[in-house]
Amino acid sequence: MTVADWLRERDPAPPARLAARIETAIGGRLADPAANAAEVCLEACESLLADVAGRASQGREAALDLLAADALATYALEAAADTPTTLEARALDAMKRLTAIAGG
Repeated sequence: MTVADWLRERDPAPPARLAARIETAIGGRLADPAANAAEVCLEACESLLADVAGRASQGREAALDLLAADALATYALEAAADTPTTLEARALDAMKRLTAIAGG
């Protein structure tokens, strides 16, 4: 099973446009093993957030990217929950990484 397969199994499925943006953000890593879904989703989230934060204007045109970043963060933690013994560490790491984008 790949990350793409894992994403397609999420229920409820995101709207088509959001799903397409998520897949575009993940790019070539969609073919990674599903076991890597947590890291793949978190990295794609980081990339989207960094892109939005670096824009001169974060108006309505950023909405889809922000929704996709939110979904990717959720998916990263959902995938991380498959290994409960490391979930807390992964969640703390995700918070640190995402906070760093905002300069916090």
